Amino acid sequence: MGVTTNLTVPDIEEAKAFWSGVLGLSTEEMNLGWVARLTDPATGAHVQLVTRDATAPEDSAVTVKVDNVDEAWAQVQAAGIEVVHPLVTEEWGVRRFFVRAPGGTVVNIAQHHV
Repeated sequence: MGVTTNLTVPDIEEAKAFWSGVLGLSTEEMNLGWVARLTDPATGAHVQLVTRDATAPEDSAVTVKVDNVDEAWAQVQAAGIEVVHPLVTEEWGVRRFFVRAPGGTVVNIAQHHV
């Protein structure tokens, strides 16, 4: 399992200058134009910069990477947790869904699709 903070920014390139240049998250692992992940090559610390989610109705504050997204989906449904974005396989190779956690935080629960 992994957890990644998703930071909403108006402009990814402008935000990259700060996160990469000032804070050392210099490795761009992924950039889809609307979301980019920047990582510190020495420690693995990382953030995702998001301008606006490409398919979900709301932006998520955090991404939780799970080993079995279908199992997580079943657990969420059984628990009656509010679903913000249904379980889908996205064209960029991620299978995911969004839920609203207690307190209102939107969580992206995701697995890289094989």
